[in-house]
Parts: sequence; C-alpha cells; structure tokens
Amino acid sequence: MDIDAFIAVHQHEWDRLAALASRRRLAAAEADEMLRLYERTSTHLSMIRAAEPDSPVVASLSAPLGRARAHLTGSGENVFVSSAYFFTQTLPVAFYRIRWLTVILGAAFIAVAAAFAFWTIHHPQIDLLMPQEARQSYAGTEFANYYSEHPNSSFAAQVWTNNAWIAAQEVAFGVTGVFVPFVLFVNAQGLGMAAGVMAEQGEASTFWLYILPHGLMEITAIFIAGAAGLRIFWAWVAPGQMRRSAALAAEGRKLITVAFGLVLVLLISGVVEGFVTPSDLPHWLRIGIGAAVLAGYWVYTLVLGGRAHRAGVTGDLGKYDAGTVELTA
Repeated sequence: MDIDAFIAVHQHEWDRLAALASRRRLAAAEADEMLRLYERTSTHLSMIRAAEPDSPVVASLSAPLGRARAHLTGSGENVFVSSAYFFTQTLPVAFYRIRWLTVILGAAFIAVAAAFAFWTIHHPQIDLLMPQEARQSYAGTEFANYYSEHPNSSFAAQVWTNNAWIAAQEVAFGVTGVFVPFVLFVNAQGLGMAAGVMAEQGEASTFWLYILPHGLMEITAIFIAGAAGLRIFWAWVAPGQMRRSAALAAEGRKLITVAFGLVLVLLISGVVEGFVTPSDLPHWLRIGIGAAVLAGYWVYTLVLGGRAHRAGVTGDLGKYDAGTVELTA
C-alpha cells in the first residue's frame, strides 16, 4: 500500500473526525456523521498498521479516535481504570519504545566517565587541578559525609526534586538536539573525575559502595530522559509522511509520559539515596537493593512494555490509543 497516497485520499476525513470529536456537543446529524467517520477511520488505522506498524500516522489517529469513542459511548472516565491502564500499558510501552537508545546513551556515558577517571588518575599535573590536601579531604571525609550530613527525609526530597527537574528538562529541551548531549557529558565528566580522585587516593571501594546503591537507577533515569528528549528531536528532524509540527506533537504526547514516569522512578532512587546509601546495612545488602530497583525497572519495561507494544499500544498520554481503539471499533 502506498502510504502517502492513502494519507492524501483520507486526510480530509480524519481532519473532519478530529473536528467533530473536539466539540463538546453535537447535533444529531453531526453525531451520525462522526459515527460513520469513526468506523472508517478505525478501518483505515487497521490497514495502516498492517502495512507500516511504526508509521507516525498510527499515533496521530489515536487521539481523535479516542475522543470520538468517548462521545459515542457517553461513558465517563473511571479514575481507577485510567490509572491502572497508565501504569500497565501507557507508561511501560513509553519506556519500551526508547529502550535501545537508553542503552546506547548509557554506554556512551560510561565510556566518557571512564575516560575522565583514567585522565584524572594519570594526569601529571593533578595538583594544579586539585591540591593534594583537597583530594585527601574529599576522599577521606567529604565524599561519604555528603550522604549523611542532612536528615534522611530532607536529603531524599532534595535529590528527588533536583533529579526530577533535570530529567524533565532533558525531555522538554531534547528537541534542541544539543541539551541532552551537554547534560550527559557534564554529568559523565563530574562522575568520572570524582571516581578518579577517589581511586587515586586509595578509596575506590568507598566510591562504589556509596554510588551503586542509588546510582544504578538514578543515573539510568538520566539516560531514559535523554533518550526521550532525543526521540522528540528526531521526530522534528525526520517527520516521515507527517507535517513536521504534527510529528513533533505526536512524539511529544507519547514521550511526555516518560517525564511523568521518571518522577516516580526518581522518587524511588531518592528514597534509596536518602535512607539506604548512608545506612549501616551490610554493603552487599545496600548494593543488592540498588540492583533490585534497577532490575525491577527493566523487568517492568521489557515484560509489560513489550506486551503492550505487541498489542498496539502507542504510549500516548491520552486514555485511548491505537490498540484500544482497534479492539473496540
């Protein structure tokens, strides 16, 4: 099927359905018209998904079909059903769609951090960058004290707020194409140099014992936000058959879900950083808790997200999306 020709032929019907579905009240004739357009557009959506499952048109048709369905059924939205759908379908599929880009950004981040750590350890003039006394103080007391100098609850709230703000900025400003690489580079540089100083002072084990419990999930969350931001950027660069503004809006609706989800993910890592990292729990247990949180995220993403993706869920923040509409059409 020629997707471009198909869109050209039926775009006016889809626009009319969107216009009718956006109205609060409809006359009897308009309601009949919307029903006919709903049935046709649902069929069109099935045809497009069969020919090109990843077409941006699938996402763009999702919202008007969902609004039309709400008009036609006259049913209100149950908050419990909507919440369950969000956490079992919309959110995991949004994470799933950017899984490979998340891994790629993570690998690049680790490579840059490792390079800066190596550079810091072997720099012949390290004393000019950070005097010996300052490095000893940082490795001996300051690094570990950072996690315990404030009450656990206030520290957890502080890191949660800060990290959630960074993640939201990555998603929102990812469309620029430069903000995400800049944020990741700066954070990789800082982490790598901190690791280098700790290793140079013989405190590498302390570094890992305090970073791993919360850092496994916290840093991964930054990769996830960066992946979402870059996907929005790519929708602007390569919109496919859609208008650039429409492609950007469609991708943004799906990936803003990631920002909401990361607020919860970073809340969990903030609690770990505030209560587990500085605790007197055995080292293996603290690191094990951090690893369990990270493993939980990937199981959630790959199992629930993969299942929702195969069912045709698009990850749009709206209640109804492609998979749901097709089942009810």
